[in-house]
Amino acid sequence: MASSPAALVTLLIASCAAAAAATTFDVGDGHGWDTGVDFTDWTVGKTFAVGDTLVFNYTRKAHTVTEVSQSGYDACAGGNSVSNDDSGATTVTLTTPGVHYFICTVPGHCAGGMKLAVTATVAGGDVGSTTGSTIPAGDAGGSLVPATRAVAVGALIVLIPLF
Repeated sequence: MASSPAALVTLLIASCAAAAAATTFDVGDGHGWDTGVDFTDWTVGKTFAVGDTLVFNYTRKAHTVTEVSQSGYDACAGGNSVSNDDSGATTVTLTTPGVHYFICTVPGHCAGGMKLAVTATVAGGDVGSTTGSTIPAGDAGGSLVPATRAVAVGALIVLIPLF
């Protein structure tokens, strides 16, 4: 079974590389998910990929993060939403390639510009379906996302002495 530890290390390295490649974006940067922020301008110069995380910070119950279809985005309508959260700290992992649309369903907010469209690509730049998943930060472990790289490096250091 000499190849078993080698296979484990190879799998761990591949997993760590994928985790390390993911990026966490604070939507709106220091302004958060709020009215008066130009979210189209916020996306300029950013590249989004499957596995990246969007963190929406906002006042609880004052806004929503609602993932919608393109028609819902264009019409500022959340009636047929993919997901909806108003917890104040919403974390969205882009799980599929394609365009992901987010709006605030509080009356007047989306029409005032509180909407975001991001295109997630996979290696090679492929773009496909348009659904993703929204998880309130408390359910997703919240602050664990930024620590992923440190955990991955620590795991590699522990396993290397096995050889």
